[in-house]
Amino acid sequence: MAQKIQVLFTDDIDGGEAEGTVRFAIAGTEYEIDLSAQHGEELRGIFQNYIAHARKVGGTARRGAGRAARKPSAIDTVAARAWARENGYAVKERGRVPAELVAKYREATGQ
Repeated sequence: MAQKIQVLFTDDIDGGEAEGTVRFAIAGTEYEIDLSAQHGEELRGIFQNYIAHARKVGGTARRGAGRAARKPSAIDTVAARAWARENGYAVKERGRVPAELVAKYREATGQ
């Protein structure tokens, strides 16, 4: 008998479909949350004023054996997918964002 297993990626706020994981840190504690494009933008909007007045610090050490640290060239996939859709590009809900779209996103946003 054949089986099909489906894993659902859900928004941690409202249980709807999530588009990506957002990572952030505050008071020395790192967090990650799965969010839809809308909730991802809302979270960034909340932090925007604070980030504008903050200063960047050196990279943080990531814990966990066998898990590679996020590359400095990595992008926020929730924001990139939202940008792509707003600009008429077809992009899948999950998985890797195509390199061509990443390049266009970086060019458009300066990231």
